[in-house]
Amino acid sequence: MGIKVQGHPLSPAAQRVMLCLAEKNLDYEFVSVDLTAGQHKKEPFISINPFGQVPGFEDGDLKLFESRAMTRYISQAYADKGTPLISKDLKKMAIIGVWLEVEALKFDAAGHSLSFEILIKPILGMSTDEALIEPLQGQLASVLDVYEARLAESKYLGGDEFSLADLHHIPIVNNLMKTKVKSLFEQRPHVKAWCDEILARPAWKKVLEGARV
Repeated sequence: MGIKVQGHPLSPAAQRVMLCLAEKNLDYEFVSVDLTAGQHKKEPFISINPFGQVPGFEDGDLKLFESRAMTRYISQAYADKGTPLISKDLKKMAIIGVWLEVEALKFDAAGHSLSFEILIKPILGMSTDEALIEPLQGQLASVLDVYEARLAESKYLGGDEFSLADLHHIPIVNNLMKTKVKSLFEQRPHVKAWCDEILARPAWKKVLEGARV
């Protein structure tokens, strides 16, 4: 039956999953979900994700929702394929796990909101809420200060090797680098070097090429 991803090619969450699959050199079927028509809010998609949010994921008889759960599964189930994104060493994996949590709870809270307000809303014909931008930028700046200190010690967030912790950041970092928020990353030299490194990965370029099709 193979792997199937249902989502929108420009959705950061869907891109996160497609990027993980690309890093693992895994073939999969992508099924586009028309968000403007509300396909994500009704059957058959709603049977995969009862919250009606993309992406949905299938691997044989396994069905998952929540993109980070998908990437964890892919990294574990296909650990012997492509790029190692997790570690068998418990201590190294514990560190990776810390930064996975930081991305989900700290970085994404500000980064995703900024991306939506500044980049996505205009695309959808909606007005940006300027009152939200400054506090969100301040929130993100505080997170990036912590990242700057961490990345002064190691090349990547989870250690000296690229891992799932770095991968999870890529879609939102890519979006924000197209906006005025880019300066927050460029003002921090270790953060900037990290951004340049992760955005240049061949797997990410493959995902972006697919999004333009």
